Amino acid sequence: MEIKKNVAFVGMFGSGKTELAINYAVMLARREEKVALADLDFVSPYFRSRDKKGFLEELGIKVLVPPGKYIWADTPMIPPEVFGFLTNKEFRTVLDVGGEEDGVVVLGYLRAFLKDTTTFFVVNTRRPFTDSVEGIVNFYRKLETRAKVKFDYLVVNTNLAHETTEEIIKEGEEIVESAAKELGVPVAFTVVPSFLADCDCKYEKFIIDRYLELPW
Repeated sequence: MEIKKNVAFVGMFGSGKTELAINYAVMLARREEKVALADLDFVSPYFRSRDKKGFLEELGIKVLVPPGKYIWADTPMIPPEVFGFLTNKEFRTVLDVGGEEDGVVVLGYLRAFLKDTTTFFVVNTRRPFTDSVEGIVNFYRKLETRAKVKFDYLVVNTNLAHETTEEIIKEGEEIVESAAKELGVPVAFTVVPSFLADCDCKYEKFIIDRYLELPW
């Protein structure tokens, strides 16, 4: 699997893409790489990477968010630094892209700067709309068309937060594998929570910690 300098995580609401984006940035930082994380989620007010800005900056990660009073606004405003970091050869840049059709359009705005970017479509088969092969294929194609950017890989992120089991993860792998075959797109890896690190998965494991908490 080839992963380019930059990575973008895209997915429907509830896919867990933001948690994954944060964990990916943390992994790079702990490898002592220079990392920037751009919060481009303008759709959902929940589970945004900007919520962990202080924690991420303590690790040396440059967090790119809308300026000043706009940091908490749900407005389609791309931080101007994003364009520079995407082309800066010294930095690995992670994009946390908003879900749904209105969220992925941001990739279209950035298209000219994404030549060195790998895009992952994150799937949680325990969420509506992506709980079946048909649903995954439908929304993959719909979001890819809307974004005007090709998605390179599928990612299995089937989970029920702290109630996730190995059986749930394996069930998700089977569904995503079937969708991948229909789409002709490879599966990059399976996301596994740290408390199930010994899970016997079909695909390469990406083990994550949970940094985001429920807002209620």
